[in-house]
Amino acid sequence: MKYALIIDNKVIQISYPYVEGYVEVDDNVFADMIKKSDGSFNYSDEFLAEQEQYRQEELAKKQAKIDAKASALAKLTALGLTEEEVKSIL
Repeated sequence: MKYALIIDNKVIQISYPYVEGYVEVDDNVFADMIKKSDGSFNYSDEFLAEQEQYRQEELAKKQAKIDAKASALAKLTALGLTEEEVKSIL
């Protein structure tokens, strides 16, 4: 069983042992979720937007790293290094 501290329909904290003031919730309920009027739980639109922004930023960082590596390889090749020489550097 899982218990949640819910304030203003927002899950503030989760506890596995019962704590006074907490209510029993399903195992798929987590902190930062919002309790809907039908009793179900989901993340708020703001929380989901923040998560998507973070995901996009991480993807951009990974792509920038890939682009920088490709640029460096192209520059080394343009300097006349062979593919084997470039691989040996890396």
